[in-house]
Amino acid sequence: MRAVRVDGYGGPEVLVEVEAPDPVPGAGEVVVRAEAVDTIYVETQIRGGWGEAFGVHPPYVPGGAAAGRVAAVGEGVDPGWLGRRVVAAPGTKGTYAELVRVPVELLVPVPNGLGLREAAALAHDGVTGTGIAEGVAVGPGERVLILGAAGGMGTLLVQLAKAAGAHVVGAARGGAKLALVRELGADVVVDYTEPGWTERVGGPVDVLLDGVGGELGLAGFGLVKDGGRVSAHGAPSGGFTELDPAEVAARGIALRGIAEVQFGAAEVVRLAAGALALAAAGRLRPVIARTFPLSAAAEAHRAMESRTIPGKALLIP
Repeated sequence: MRAVRVDGYGGPEVLVEVEAPDPVPGAGEVVVRAEAVDTIYVETQIRGGWGEAFGVHPPYVPGGAAAGRVAAVGEGVDPGWLGRRVVAAPGTKGTYAELVRVPVELLVPVPNGLGLREAAALAHDGVTGTGIAEGVAVGPGERVLILGAAGGMGTLLVQLAKAAGAHVVGAARGGAKLALVRELGADVVVDYTEPGWTERVGGPVDVLLDGVGGELGLAGFGLVKDGGRVSAHGAPSGGFTELDPAEVAARGIALRGIAEVQFGAAEVVRLAAGALALAAAGRLRPVIARTFPLSAAAEAHRAMESRTIPGKALLIP
């Protein structure tokens, strides 16, 4: 089979297509023939040198989720899985490949009426996005500020917050991304690369969904009402938002971080199934901006790092 391998940390050029042996499912496993492979920004950071922090060491095949059809089952696995359309949910390893070995407890059936590309686009961000939405429990009429609103997960959070009846302020960069965020239902859009952007948010917010981190996250935190809620889950700016615990406590703010979206297998499958069901019912739309052949994984990483694409980038084996 073809796969993409990283033999040493570095720039996108270290993503190299190789020939690898076809995987064989062990007990409790299946092999999925991938038709669409999810990509997320943190994979660019792991490749660039963050791997030690995530326990990922070269050589390795990147990727943590994909969608396709079950091609083989291992010992103890119901043969009824054969041929079924599934998502290999987050927690799967080495998905930048044509064939992916997956523990059966991470398989999520894809509902009828939902394409495999859309399912792949929801694999990571659908889990994290719906988990965040559950955790912060946005209510009708609340003002919600979403940083990174045009990203793969940000676009989902805009839709989920709007469906909950919130007044949504979407912050992103550039006219094309802002137009997308407005199309998805945001009531107000602001470009956070422009000076004074916080003034255009329109006042304090009840909830901050921070998918960016760094100085932008700090600026957004300053807009949160005392007693509000914050999810600081993103770090594409180079680091998570560093908040003063004493200030957070003094202002009575309920803070959730990246640790609160690290789910076990059963919870991952539950959240993934919920996101897929919403999409199949037409109530949640993943935004797929570009697709790349597996051999162009380096180009996909460059596109993500350059912030040139809204929504998701997928690899198509």
